[in-house]
Amino acid sequence: MKISTDPNKIKEILERGTEDVIEKDHLEKSLKSGKKLRVKFGIDPTGPKIHLGRAVPLRKLKAFQELGHQIVLIVGDFTATIGDPSDKLSKRPILTKEDVKKNMKSYKDQLGKILDMKKVDLNYNSKWLGKLNLEKIADLAESFSLQQMEQRRNFKERIDRGEDVSLRELLYPLMQGYDSVVVKADVEVGGFDQLFNLKAGRIIQKHYGQPEQDILTAKMIEGADGRKMSTSWGNVINIVDEPNEMFGKIMSMIDELILPYFWLCTDITKEEYDDFEKYLKQGDNPRNIKIELGKRIVELYHSKKEAEEAAAEFEKVFSKKELPTDMPEHRVTSDQIALVDILVQTKLASSKGEARRLIAQGGAKVDQKVITDIQAVLPIPDKGVILQCGKRHFVKIIKKGA
Repeated sequence: MKISTDPNKIKEILERGTEDVIEKDHLEKSLKSGKKLRVKFGIDPTGPKIHLGRAVPLRKLKAFQELGHQIVLIVGDFTATIGDPSDKLSKRPILTKEDVKKNMKSYKDQLGKILDMKKVDLNYNSKWLGKLNLEKIADLAESFSLQQMEQRRNFKERIDRGEDVSLRELLYPLMQGYDSVVVKADVEVGGFDQLFNLKAGRIIQKHYGQPEQDILTAKMIEGADGRKMSTSWGNVINIVDEPNEMFGKIMSMIDELILPYFWLCTDITKEEYDDFEKYLKQGDNPRNIKIELGKRIVELYHSKKEAEEAAAEFEKVFSKKELPTDMPEHRVTSDQIALVDILVQTKLASSKGEARRLIAQGGAKVDQKVITDIQAVLPIPDKGVILQCGKRHFVKIIKKGA
C-alpha cells in the first residue's frame, strides 16, 4: 500500500485529540517523507473489555493505518503481570497469568472494531520478556538511574508520604521501553498518563544504539463520574457494551463531557463540532445534543440501525416511563421470595448488605413501585413481576412452569 502524505490528514494526526508530541517537527517530517513508519501501541489486558478511554489512542492508530503506516500492536501479557504504576497513587495488585489469559480472550475481536487487524503486526510481549535472564535485565536496568525513577510523579508522592515503592514497579517502564527496542518502533502512541513509560522507550532505544522513537500522546477522557475512565474504578463505557447499555451510559454523563466526547470518540467534523458548541452556548437543551452523541458512538461500534433503536428505547423507558421492550427473565420455584434475596439472585446487588442499602435508599422498584422495606417479601403471581434497580436495570421474575 502506497503511503499517503495528505497534509490535512497529517495535521489531524498531529493535532486532533493530541496532548503532546515529542519531536513533533521530526514526526511531521517523517509523515511527509512517504516512509512507512512502524507505529507502536501497547495494551495491557488488565480487564476483559476495552473502554472508550482506551479507544482514543486506538482511533489515533487507525488514522496512521489509513495513511498506510504499519501498526505494531503489543498485547502486554507479560507486563500486565508486573503491573503498570502509571497514574496510580498506590501499588497496583499483581495479576496472575490466569487473570491475564482470561482478560485477553476477546481482545483481538474488540481491537478489530477499530483497526483493520489483517494489516496489524500483532505481538505478545511474553515472547521476548519471558526469555530475559538476570544478565540481560541488569544490562537493561543500566539505562535508567534511581534519580530518574524517583522523579516520576506518583512515585515521588508515595515516597513523600512514606509509602513503599516496590522494585517490581520500577521494572515496568524498563519492560515497556524494551518492547520498543524489540519491534524497532519509529513512533509510539499512548495516553498522556503513559508519558513516563513512552519516554522510557526513547531512553532504552538509545541505550541499545537505536534511533529514538517519536512519541504522540492522546488526550484523556473522563468517565461519567468525572474521574479518569478506568477499569479499576468501574466508571467505563466499553466498546462491546450492548447498544442500549452504551447509549444509557452516555445519556447519564455530565453535560460538560458532551463536547470532549464528540471530539475524541466520534468522527465528527470540525464544522459539526463548532455547531454543537454554538447550540450549547445559546442554551439549547443538552439532552438533545447528548442523544446525537449517543447515536454516533453506538453506530461506530454496532450499526446505524441499532443506534436508532437504542435512542428509541431510551425515549420509551426514560421519557415516557414505559417498560423496556426486552428484558432478562429470572425463574423461581416458590410463590414468594424476600426482596433482598431476589436482588442478589438476579445480580442486581452483589451481596445482601448491598441489597439492603439499595432498598433503604429507594433504589429498588417492583412493578414500577418503590419498595423501601428491607424486610419486604415479594409475591410472585403467575404473570410474574418486574424488578427494577436504578434507571436501566430490569428483570422479569417468573415462576417456573408458569
